Amino acid sequence: MTRFMLGSLAAIAVILVGGFFALRDVATQEAERDTRERVLIEGKLIEAAGLEDGVLTGDPRALAKLDDLVQGQILGESVVRVKVWSQDGTILYSDEPRLIGQRFALGEEEAELFETGGSDAELSDLGEPENRYERAEGKLLEAHTAIRTPDKTQVLFEIYQRFSSINASATEIVKTLAPPVLAGLLVLLLFQAPLAWRLARNLQRGHEERERLLAGAIEASDRERRRIASDLHDGVVQDLAGVAFGLAPLAADARRRGNDEEARVIDDAVDTLRQGVRDMRTLLVEIHPPRLETAGLEPVLHDLLSPLRKAGIETHLSVEEEPAAKELVYRVAGEALRNVLAHAQASRVDVTVTPTTLTVADDGRGFDAAERASRAEDGHVGLSLLTDLVAQSGGQLAVRSVPGTGTTVTLELAP
Repeated sequence: MTRFMLGSLAAIAVILVGGFFALRDVATQEAERDTRERVLIEGKLIEAAGLEDGVLTGDPRALAKLDDLVQGQILGESVVRVKVWSQDGTILYSDEPRLIGQRFALGEEEAELFETGGSDAELSDLGEPENRYERAEGKLLEAHTAIRTPDKTQVLFEIYQRFSSINASATEIVKTLAPPVLAGLLVLLLFQAPLAWRLARNLQRGHEERERLLAGAIEASDRERRRIASDLHDGVVQDLAGVAFGLAPLAADARRRGNDEEARVIDDAVDTLRQGVRDMRTLLVEIHPPRLETAGLEPVLHDLLSPLRKAGIETHLSVEEEPAAKELVYRVAGEALRNVLAHAQASRVDVTVTPTTLTVADDGRGFDAAERASRAEDGHVGLSLLTDLVAQSGGQLAVRSVPGTGTTVTLELAP
């Protein structure tokens, strides 16, 4: 729930910041469009009410009339400079008298307006010589449009507008649009919060239910294993031991009668029965080691390593601290060590136990993925089944093997 809410707040913050800049960009473009429209309107005003042919020749009366109109109707808080250009780049008029009569090269956009008409707006390059008297005004936006004198001579009308006024217009647009956008996002968050809370609670209940089911399954598995071990011990194992015990006198009686062949057959049968009893008892220990709860994990793992030591495999056991899930560690270790004894052809096995991990590593022949798949098809699915059991308990079981370099089985227990 916390991660969801933090993620939602982060997403809203990204939307707000990105939306602010996007709206500001749109607002700035809108303000620039307004500036282009403004220069068209004011150009029409100049063309209709203030522009005379005498401006082309520098007639003082015509310039004074134009200046009165510019000073009274156009210049203000926003527009700080007005210029009228001839097509050859001469400044015919400006509210800055020092510029009148000076000639500068027109830019491509300005020169194109004489051919296409319309208007254009762009940031002023205050480093240009014709803009030296505007540098004190800071960032400016200049807009141009072509107008005509009464004798139809084209001139270029230009205004310089403070960019701060553009920003102010953009800010006003952002202020207008931001509240409904912000309100919509907050409403969305308010709707999401109870849904997220309900989802989190459902997930938590599902997790708790899964934990209860898993605990019940493990407990049921342990009870069933104990029952099977008890039934085998009290039933089949005792019966086999009793049969072996009953046959032993028959072998002695056959020898007294001089029937060595009969005695040998009976002895072989007794040996087979006794070996079967030993194997059954070994199986009982594997199914449910009676010493796991009483003696702890380390002695039981020593018992699991005993068949490997008898087979001439060097073993090493290190138990730093017993984990809580001793039964799961025992089952994984038992399956891994049985595989080592049956398939690995190893000369050394290392078993390491920490509070959160079990590692069984051998130096045997190893195997590849194809061989493991083939074993699974033949019914050798012990580790695969344990993988599912480990996953259900919240842990991870990994088997890493490379042909010729051995195999490592690693169990990572849930914290």
